[in-house]
Amino acid sequence: MLIWMRAEPRDNEARAPMTPKGAKALIDKGWRVVVEDGPERCIPAEDYRDMGCEIAPPGAWINAPEDAVILGLKELPDDGAPLAHRHIMFGHAYKGQSDGRALLDRFKNGGGTLLDLEYLVNGHGKRVAAFGYWAGYAGAALSVMAWGAQQAGKTMNRVEAFASAKEMVTDVKASFTGAPSAIIIGAKGRVGSGAADLCKAVGIKPTLWDMAETAHGGPFPEVLDHDIFLNCILAQPDVPVFVGEDVGEADRTLSVIGDIACDPTSDFNPVKVYDRATTWAEPTLRAHSRPPLDVMAIDNLPSLMPVESTEDFAAQLLPYLLDLQADKKGVWARAEATFKTHV
Repeated sequence: MLIWMRAEPRDNEARAPMTPKGAKALIDKGWRVVVEDGPERCIPAEDYRDMGCEIAPPGAWINAPEDAVILGLKELPDDGAPLAHRHIMFGHAYKGQSDGRALLDRFKNGGGTLLDLEYLVNGHGKRVAAFGYWAGYAGAALSVMAWGAQQAGKTMNRVEAFASAKEMVTDVKASFTGAPSAIIIGAKGRVGSGAADLCKAVGIKPTLWDMAETAHGGPFPEVLDHDIFLNCILAQPDVPVFVGEDVGEADRTLSVIGDIACDPTSDFNPVKVYDRATTWAEPTLRAHSRPPLDVMAIDNLPSLMPVESTEDFAAQLLPYLLDLQADKKGVWARAEATFKTHV
């Protein structure tokens, strides 16, 4: 087999789905591994070369052999070109997202296949590899920092990647005074556990909600009684609305929403006060002014800690990459079936 790990074209994306150690495991299996040189990647191309990988320039996957499996994380260049290969990536195409149909049509026109990492699941429907913990950790960090800026009469400044989780905690602690209240919905999942751990690390004791507390379907006035709401629930058809469009006029304590799940263009978005992702340059948007309500909704939060998140995710994914050809556990067949249903 030929595994071709492409460079990530989007700004501020330093993560990788495979480490040099993982690449060597594939090579030891007798497979060929090509790694594109990614200038922003947190692991230098030379580290992959040292393990026996071939190095290619960014974007060379377009001309890769037809049987190559293209391994990546985030969006492909939005050029409309037909896609002929099998692509392992986060497609964000199955929940009514605005760009989803266009991506699926590119696969349809090119005869390729999307093996979506979000839908790589075991026989019980549980994801086998996810960045969720670090998304929760980083999302909670930025949300607390946004609250601190708001208390000082400011909005949050541009953010950059942190050298480590320890550095992130130090910076968050320095960003606020007082004791904000926080509520996490989805607290028992990967994302929620990361958010809870960050809160505890900076001295905040969050209210932890999960399925039992949201099973009645809403409304959820308790959310409005906290300074910070951290949404850690992925948009799905059966997820209720946690914050409605009319929240601006409500009597509320809530002043910062960290929509860590961040799916604003999905039909099933449970946070109805905003319609676009925020960015590293502008981490929050002001949904309401009196009193202020800021939303943090960055869609590549784990990249704020690229080393930890890469090592964690790649370790989760590697056993299934090694099983890609035989697919003894059926995870790849399920991902392909999901693609065929939606394409």
